[in-house]
Amino acid sequence: MVSDMLQRTYINMQRRTIYRYLILILGLPVNLVVFFFYLYRKRKDPFLTQLNQTKAELYEEGLKDKRQRSFVEELLQKKEFFNQHTPLPRIQKKAERLAEVYLEQTAVERTEKQLALQGLQKVTYDETFQSLISSPYFLILSFLPGSPMYLLLFLYSNHYIKYIFERLVMSMFVIIGVAFLVFTILYISPFNPAANILGETATKDQIAAFNHIYGLDQPYLVQLWNTIKGIATFDLGSSFTGNEEVSSSIARKFPITLTLAVISLLMAIAIAIPIGIISATKTRSFFDYTFMFLALIGLSIPNFWQGLIFILNFSIKWKWLPATYSPNNWLSIIMPAVVLGTALTAAIARMMRSSTLEVINEDYITTARSKGLNERQVLWKHAVKNAMIPVITVIGLLFGGMLGGAAVTEKVFNISGLGSYIVDKQFIPDIPSIMGGVVYIAITISLVNLLIDILYAFFDPRIRSKMKHY
Repeated sequence: MVSDMLQRTYINMQRRTIYRYLILILGLPVNLVVFFFYLYRKRKDPFLTQLNQTKAELYEEGLKDKRQRSFVEELLQKKEFFNQHTPLPRIQKKAERLAEVYLEQTAVERTEKQLALQGLQKVTYDETFQSLISSPYFLILSFLPGSPMYLLLFLYSNHYIKYIFERLVMSMFVIIGVAFLVFTILYISPFNPAANILGETATKDQIAAFNHIYGLDQPYLVQLWNTIKGIATFDLGSSFTGNEEVSSSIARKFPITLTLAVISLLMAIAIAIPIGIISATKTRSFFDYTFMFLALIGLSIPNFWQGLIFILNFSIKWKWLPATYSPNNWLSIIMPAVVLGTALTAAIARMMRSSTLEVINEDYITTARSKGLNERQVLWKHAVKNAMIPVITVIGLLFGGMLGGAAVTEKVFNISGLGSYIVDKQFIPDIPSIMGGVVYIAITISLVNLLIDILYAFFDPRIRSKMKHY
């Protein structure tokens, strides 16, 4: 039943402080109703009556006096041991407070045991909340005012959705942190946007007017808040140069960079993973040495030099491919994708080889072979699937580096992408343009890392098991 699911989920969420406060805030109207109902039940709580009775019995037994004398002796021994001189009335007063606390704790413990024997329990807010949400009528009446809270309870009840939701929340804080860091660096930068744009002949009044138009004369916190608000609403204002909308510019340029990075990544995965597996299964062979030698070369070649060599040979000498990028010519994306993906291909191939070598020497692979499985089944069903986990990590990290480092490749091939856009704007510095480019790259990288985390669960059943008990 839905009510039982909500009740179990509520109990689990109360164990984590942040979710306890989220339930309180998101379901504030419902919590107010529950609170008044709790106060009403509290007046008839048998726990209070039983507690007072138990306290009276403990007083009659002389428990407080006994514990107070015991505490006085302990405190006197402690003062004597440390050679401290404290007046006896102060010691007796402290011992009385300790004895009162001890009596209170003892009374509560006894009362809870007595109520448990009678099949009763103490009226608490959590118990009241659970009893109310177990009622279908209460759920129907409180659905609209408590819909954000019930949505949170539903998300938490599914461990896969909860896993994704928490990663998205973490990504949001990462993006805010990136925005804060980048803006602060630009704010304390010695470059003066007004002077750089208006030129050396600009007067003080012209510089002041420029700063006022773009809000650069406002305090640091005001500028930071406006920037973060603009990122959240996808409205970063106008660029300092050209007076163009930053969001429109990024919307035109970012797809080009993303397409280039995705094509390079797919090319790298399609080439590197088979090469890594072949090198691991034929270790110390001619194929292994050749592939790893080529991978080492791929890691060592600078992007700009490789791009220039490609242009000189494939474009100028042999005239096979266009030297610059054109959106209307799909052949023009081949050379930039190969240049950008070369280092990525080499890194993935080396990681795939080392990871596969490590896995195929594990005991469970030997056990699989001893059960009669052929080498292909052992390799693809057991070895490769487990070897992919560190490779996925490397792919996620390198893809983020590709998005951030595509500027060199874009400059070489005259690609009007986001990387070259940020480079062109950083020496002004054009704060809205740089903030938009960097933050939206950070958003993309965060989403890619979320996808990587989901792929972990797909490849490793141990992670799926942990997610269920998380």
